[in-house]
Amino acid sequence: MIALASGLRVYLACGVTDMRKGMTGLAMLVQQTLAKDPFGGAVFAFRGRRAGLIKLIWHDGIGLCMLTKRLEQGQFTWPSATTTGRITLSSAQLAALLDGCEWRAPVARRRPELAG
Repeated sequence: MIALASGLRVYLACGVTDMRKGMTGLAMLVQQTLAKDPFGGAVFAFRGRRAGLIKLIWHDGIGLCMLTKRLEQGQFTWPSATTTGRITLSSAQLAALLDGCEWRAPVARRRPELAG
């Protein structure tokens, strides 16, 4: 499983991806389109046209792993289809994305002023 550590590098592939691709096809997409190393330990996230399905790939040091998540309701928040390339996410943003929440501008929680 993905260890959501603070030093985790997460890249989100902007635009839409052909969700028929498996982990090998997505790894080739990482190399050719995103110009990154799919075996370097980073997590790469892809979304299809329907927006209710995402795929994540990463190399855990032993082999290539893929996680697929489909939302029962709603859509995953993603950059516009006109945006190309990749953007970097923090591990907290990845956790929010996997929960189906807004990850671009999370609402800051207020710190309590008084105990009790």
